[in-house]
Amino acid sequence: MQEIVKVSGATSRSIRHYESTGLLAPSRTGHGGLRYFDQAGLLRLQRILVLRELGLGLREIRPVLDGEVPEREALLRHVADLEDQRARLATMAASVRSTIEMIDHGGELMPETMFDGFDHTQHKDEVVQRWGAESYRRSNAWWTALSDDDRQAFREELDALVAAFADAAARGVDPDGEEADALGRRQYEWVRAGWGGSAPSAEAFTGLGQMYVDDPRFGATYTRDGVAFATFVRDVMAAYAARNLA
Repeated sequence: MQEIVKVSGATSRSIRHYESTGLLAPSRTGHGGLRYFDQAGLLRLQRILVLRELGLGLREIRPVLDGEVPEREALLRHVADLEDQRARLATMAASVRSTIEMIDHGGELMPETMFDGFDHTQHKDEVVQRWGAESYRRSNAWWTALSDDDRQAFREELDALVAAFADAAARGVDPDGEEADALGRRQYEWVRAGWGGSAPSAEAFTGLGQMYVDDPRFGATYTRDGVAFATFVRDVMAAYAARNLA
């Protein structure tokens, strides 16, 4: 064992762990529990160490060693996971930068941007239930493919929309009027972009507006200085849908 530790660079504790999980087995055990490894065992240990260095977990390594999963396939799955993680970390970093900018320059911190990227699948079940698995797939694929600049532009458009809605609501703009219709179109284009280019139906767009009222998470976004205007946003979206999407 000690000789293997010196040659391989693996710790004796790691080797014992590989043995205890059934991933590695000595060719024979001698006096005093001394374990011996033949050439096949050493080659298997080498593959374990290489795959561990590449980032695969023991559960992923076992089917590769046992021939159940081709090594290339396991590595492809792993690299896909790493790319997803990289995209999520990039989104998280952009979210934190956005929060820092708001702290430095003033403005209200919004949950939709503060927590963007911390768990990009946290609303998956809800989206699938409301609008279907394909809608979630398109939206998630679109967001993951965006550059940091594109994601920032998307957030900035939301900020601008929220500010415009707040101003219009404060001025008592008619939700069914021309000015509100222009706001409705901007909101529609923003939602369509977020849905991966898939155009929401009149029913979906109207339902989304109602969700802004019913769901406190969205209601917090459409609140300024303690004044909520999610109901105004909902009415604008409903009027736009009835006029332009029906």
